[in-house]
Amino acid sequence: MKKHLPTIATLLALLAVGLTLRAPRNPSEFDVIGFGGLPTLVNGRVKPLDTVARSSLLVLQGRQRVVAPDGRTLPPAEWLLDMVYHPQAADTYQVFEVVHPDVLALLKLNTADGAGGKRFSMVQLNPGIRDLDRQAKMAGDTEAAVRTTFQRAIIQLRDAVQIYELLQSTAVAPGSDDFLGQLAKLETVLAAAPPPAPTGPPMHGVTDGPLLLELARSFAAMEQFSYLRVIPPENPANPMEWRTVGGAWSASLVSRRVGPAARTFVELGRAWRARDAGAFNAAVAAHAAGLQRDFPGVMRKGAVETRFNSSQPFYTSMALYVAAFLIAVVSWLKWPAPLGRVAFGFVAVAFGVATIGIVTRMWLEARPPVTNLYSSALFVGWGAVALCLVLEQIYRNAIGSVAAGLVGFATLLIAHHLALGGDTLEMMRAVLDSNFWLATHVVTIAIGYSATFLAGLLAMIYVLRGVLTRTLDQATATALTRMIYGILCFATLFSFVGTILGGIWADQSWGRFWGWDPKENGALLIVLWNSVILHARWGGLVQARGLAALALFGNIVTAWSWFGVNMLGVGLHSYGFMDAAFWWLVAFVISQLAIIAVAALPTASWRSFRTAG
Repeated sequence: MKKHLPTIATLLALLAVGLTLRAPRNPSEFDVIGFGGLPTLVNGRVKPLDTVARSSLLVLQGRQRVVAPDGRTLPPAEWLLDMVYHPQAADTYQVFEVVHPDVLALLKLNTADGAGGKRFSMVQLNPGIRDLDRQAKMAGDTEAAVRTTFQRAIIQLRDAVQIYELLQSTAVAPGSDDFLGQLAKLETVLAAAPPPAPTGPPMHGVTDGPLLLELARSFAAMEQFSYLRVIPPENPANPMEWRTVGGAWSASLVSRRVGPAARTFVELGRAWRARDAGAFNAAVAAHAAGLQRDFPGVMRKGAVETRFNSSQPFYTSMALYVAAFLIAVVSWLKWPAPLGRVAFGFVAVAFGVATIGIVTRMWLEARPPVTNLYSSALFVGWGAVALCLVLEQIYRNAIGSVAAGLVGFATLLIAHHLALGGDTLEMMRAVLDSNFWLATHVVTIAIGYSATFLAGLLAMIYVLRGVLTRTLDQATATALTRMIYGILCFATLFSFVGTILGGIWADQSWGRFWGWDPKENGALLIVLWNSVILHARWGGLVQARGLAALALFGNIVTAWSWFGVNMLGVGLHSYGFMDAAFWWLVAFVISQLAIIAVAALPTASWRSFRTAG
């Protein structure tokens, strides 16, 4: 059994991964998945409606699952359908996360009435919306650097409410009780109208002026408040000229012709409200067929992105990394050889899934792997796990698997929280719009981050295993010391080369090689600190324990370069500004300093192998 355990466990892990890659099924007779695959232009990127729904839910509540008042679990696309066509029902779904006690008190929200004690519906928020707007305006007038946690929470909730309202203005005019019925009447009026005259008023000869005036105002409001451009260009040669539903209907008043896409979104609304699955599915299929004919590339990418969303490869990798970590730790206590191979197999499968996820994102975005903070977290973890696989293949002591499980899980968890800001496949900012430098400087720097963090993590294992357990024998300590040293050499090389490449890019972009920008200084600090560690080791100033302590401080230096400089709010690297993670960064720094202090304790474990430490 022990002999075949690694093979069986790896095959089971692959089977579990395969199950996540299955095509999703519609929860009812309505083709909700097909609707989610329909494309829309948002913030400069064409993406499926499924992505819009998922990213919006992450911003609103930090998760993609919606539970209706009757206990049903709604897929994101079905929630979006209710948002657009059945807002009275959507307003009862508890999708706003509110946790700050002062915000709860301001809006008179009782945690006992919220889902999980922290999620509330628009119906529950409505009585306090005016107070929310007033407080958000006052907070907005305050400089971001000095805002209190209450003010930041208020602005975050206000932004979530605005996204919610913008989504509800996609295909139905806000505040209109019978908008879809009015559109049906408008189609009849336009069909009976004479052809438009070459000169004169656009609506000359069209009857029912009051209806036209009311609808014209509704279309203008929809054009202003909806940010989903779901109407494709009439000319496939202009792939970015997408329009809102309101804009398309405004154009129909002038041309006296209702476009097929605008009519489709009316038919979808009528069918969804009437619970007519046949009509709904027919409208989805007809619209998708037209798009497939005119925009095959858009539909192909949309289909891949929708499948990518439903399979959630990074969540699968996260679960496998946790399993690998636990199995590897147990292997230090029992069955080291077979359980060590099981852990290695789990890490390899998780790494493969994460690789597929990163490559898919690259194909969808047509960019190198690192384009923003979210993708940097994915890639830093990916690079560190790749190095762990090499270490485990060489040393076969489960340390590489333990480190891979820890760093893989931690970086994917960081990525998950970074995804709460919205779409992670955002359009590139102008200062970063260079595939060459993204593939050279940014990737090289990210590999330097990966290696430096991995050296610090190995140092953490060295210290904690030596203090908390008696499993750190002479051979293991020597192996860990060699791992830390080798990874530090690797990190120094890539950090140095990446920093030089960044200077060349800066010279091409801004006309100077070096300007002591905070991000530049952060990159230089990593190079200098790694150099200090290597020189201290070469000069005999530190032995194994000292090397581990210095590598642990390297975690602080790298975390500052990766996230800390973005919190300063100054510098040319303005595309990375953030402040939400400040206290997490402080906690991380304190934890690393505490472990460094532990490394200085004269414990029995250290004395048992003086030559190693």
